[in-house]
Amino acid sequence: MAEYSFKLPDLGEGTVESEIVVWRAGVGDAVEANQPLVDMMTDKATIEITAPVSGTLVSVAGEPGDVIAVGAELAVFATEGDTPHSSFPRMRESSETESRPEGDTVSDWMPEQVRHDGEEGARPQTSPAIRRLARERGIDLDRVPGTGVNGRITRADIDACLDQAGAKAEADATGAREIKLAGLRRRIAERMTLSASRIPHFSYVEEVDVTELDRLRQESQPELTYLPFFMQALVKVVKEFPQCNAHFDDEREVIRQFEPVHIGIAVQTADGLMVPVIRNVETLNLWQCAHELRQVAERARNGKAHREELSGSTITITSLGALGGIVSTPIINYPEVAIIGINRTQKRPAFENNGVTTRLMMNVSSSFDHRVVDGHDAACAIQALKSYLESPATIFLPA
Repeated sequence: MAEYSFKLPDLGEGTVESEIVVWRAGVGDAVEANQPLVDMMTDKATIEITAPVSGTLVSVAGEPGDVIAVGAELAVFATEGDTPHSSFPRMRESSETESRPEGDTVSDWMPEQVRHDGEEGARPQTSPAIRRLARERGIDLDRVPGTGVNGRITRADIDACLDQAGAKAEADATGAREIKLAGLRRRIAERMTLSASRIPHFSYVEEVDVTELDRLRQESQPELTYLPFFMQALVKVVKEFPQCNAHFDDEREVIRQFEPVHIGIAVQTADGLMVPVIRNVETLNLWQCAHELRQVAERARNGKAHREELSGSTITITSLGALGGIVSTPIINYPEVAIIGINRTQKRPAFENNGVTTRLMMNVSSSFDHRVVDGHDAACAIQALKSYLESPATIFLPA
């Protein structure tokens, strides 16, 4: 019998750590090589990692929500024989049905260490004193993630477990329930904190008369939403105001203006907010925008969005549809410099030809990185967007 220590492989694209989403096998389970072992989340996507060997899962590095460094021990297997029969673990995005493409080097997948049993067999690594303390406090060492060398359980790990147990007991006594920030919700929190802390936001709201736009939409195809029209109009606007279609690298103090228009569309899913990207919108017509929008939104909501579809946007549109409210102050999708928020439509009285009529109105909210886009330019950009939306035929005129 031997122990096989499986280290978290390099998940690509410069990833240095990854978060545990869900274990597909539990401690004590018999696992076959290439059987799904664990889902890990990076900044880009959720990746399914398979077992590297056949054997019994002896221990795991943490629970869902815990972050593991690339190269750190992820799991330990008890295998038959001195040299276990190893099949390199495979990784695939959990949204896909195919395994990761061939062509990665063996070193990308090979676990770094194989170690043999000592006297303690498959028991967690720790000192006799820590074992005694764990018995006295009723702590199952198999459930304690070790932070010491080679995953060794330390006194600090035991204290952390006791603190968690105390917090749970306090929550039970007060009727409160603690929810660990994990998975996509944690990523959203990190991105929003990064955006709010690094970007000096400047918000601007304008009232837009969308009566003619709604008439054109109804005549074109009632199923069309306003979003494809906004996308087409935004392409026109960023040609006039290229500073809005950009990224700001604040560490290098470099602005990157883009010729292509890659629009991120904020989509609410059961797991939280995602921003799938529709690329090269300047090459698409209205119907193609609508088609691509439906496709990426559906894949995001079904958890089937590809990794490349969730990154690389140059400007973002966010909409809550009928729940859009009167005004919103959207947070910029870092490292972009502008975001457009669509609020709900509402019939309002308006003066026209010395009389009062009813018009369909919408407030368009926006936020800009004030380091890159001046207030005057931001206001002019939104006024240009307003002009296109209020005279929608101009959206489709050649430049």
